[in-house]
Amino acid sequence: MNRAHIQHAKQAVRERVWDLLEPTHGDVTGRIPSFIGADSAAARLAAHPAWQNARVIKAVPDKAQLPVRARALQEGKRVYMASSKLATEKPFYLLDPGKLTVPVREAAERRIAAKVAQPVDLDDMSSVDLVVCGSVAVNPDGVRLGKGAGYSDIEVALLQEAGLIGPDTLIATTVHPLQVLDETLPEAEHDFRVDLIITSDRVIECAPRRRPPGIIWEHLTPDAIAAIPTLAARKPTDA
Repeated sequence: MNRAHIQHAKQAVRERVWDLLEPTHGDVTGRIPSFIGADSAAARLAAHPAWQNARVIKAVPDKAQLPVRARALQEGKRVYMASSKLATEKPFYLLDPGKLTVPVREAAERRIAAKVAQPVDLDDMSSVDLVVCGSVAVNPDGVRLGKGAGYSDIEVALLQEAGLIGPDTLIATTVHPLQVLDETLPEAEHDFRVDLIITSDRVIECAPRRRPPGIIWEHLTPDAIAAIPTLAARKPTDA
């Protein structure tokens, strides 16, 4: 299956999951769904040893993972989250619970974090102990579909290339049970798999672990690279 067919197949799955969630969650089309039970999923993730051993967490800015970010800050963990579309010179925000000037629940909000957090580049970041991403759909093998923009894949690849995550760094996603599909899902070469799937009522440990070694430059258009300053600065001359 070529890349165009993979993208078409992915979108068909996304549309199906968005339709499944719409009757109880409203219009979630085009987004990482903010789901009923997100707080319970965050609490279940917090009981996992990978979370309990983590001091630094990288989390996506989506509303669905707001309870995860807030809980991390409440527990004294430092949190990195990406700026919108990675479009800033320093594409990540550092939320340090010891330096916050607003309550942690507020600081964990995407728009407030952009005002109160410290912007950082990859060179300013410390090693990440656990990555938490959002998903539209995921299967028990860890194959994950985001909303289609590709930013989570780029973020993980950048962290990997910078040595901020390693092969043993776990990647988790929190989702509604309807988002867990017991079927084969389309997957591209640049896609990472998650290691943990957390819903409000269960934890799924995924195997085998799979993630690309870094940025696959030939999968990115010149416009996409130019729109992300940290990508443009790191682009190899032959890419």
